[in-house]
Amino acid sequence: MFTIGDFAGLGRVSVRMLRHYDAIGLIRPARVDPHSGYRYYTAAQLRVLNRVIALKDLGFTLQQVKSMIEDKVEPSELRGMLRLRRAELAAQVERDAARLTQVDARLRLIETEGHMDTGDVVLKNVPAMRVVELSATAASYDDAASISENLSPLYPRLMELMKQHGISMTGAPIGYYEPAPLGPGDETISVHAAFPVAPGAGSEGHGFDVVDLPPLGPAATALHMGSMMEAMGTVQKIANWIDDNGYRPVGPGFAREIYLECPPSEFDKWITELQVPVIAPEN
Repeated sequence: MFTIGDFAGLGRVSVRMLRHYDAIGLIRPARVDPHSGYRYYTAAQLRVLNRVIALKDLGFTLQQVKSMIEDKVEPSELRGMLRLRRAELAAQVERDAARLTQVDARLRLIETEGHMDTGDVVLKNVPAMRVVELSATAASYDDAASISENLSPLYPRLMELMKQHGISMTGAPIGYYEPAPLGPGDETISVHAAFPVAPGAGSEGHGFDVVDLPPLGPAATALHMGSMMEAMGTVQKIANWIDDNGYRPVGPGFAREIYLECPPSEFDKWITELQVPVIAPEN
């Protein structure tokens, strides 16, 4: 048998926590010395302790854990629950990392205020084009992680559908966003992954949508180098140019992202053209 201190060390918990578990009837000592009151535990009780800690990490209350322990949760069921929780935590870490990247980008943007060159913004006409596309719904414009999680998987899925139906892309991938008006106060947006195709190509019923995008003309455009998580600097540059030259943006749902170079897993090497349609200044 193990003293409470030794058992706590083996189980990587505190003595105080073991005493609490004893008090609520969750894990009682195998033996209590009637004279000294010392608590003793067995090696077999480590299995119970491991289940308690695992279930706590899944977010269950101690009362719920106690009921589940008494019901003898099977190891296979517990493993499945833990795998699911691990996936949820990994997704949360990824979302938090994306938010940190956004914060860093905003800080760099603030530091360059008043020193931003708008000389590489180009005004050009973007012709109409036919695209095939897939769409999804993201949480909001300011949730970059949600946009990425919903938009990125659409491109390989769309490429596979195009391959199945013998449709070839005629240009670089396109991304664009539109408000998804589901009701007052709703901030969700529709994210669209698209590939340009030849006029007349594609047909409905192949698992994707066929859309004729209108021309953008004129449009203020600029190349963004690096991850789209840090695109706000380039967006700010375009906004400054629009303001300085007396133009007005057409409105949300018309701006586009053209992914010119997108090496997998090398986001710092991406090259993306941002296109914002504008209205010319009145003479």
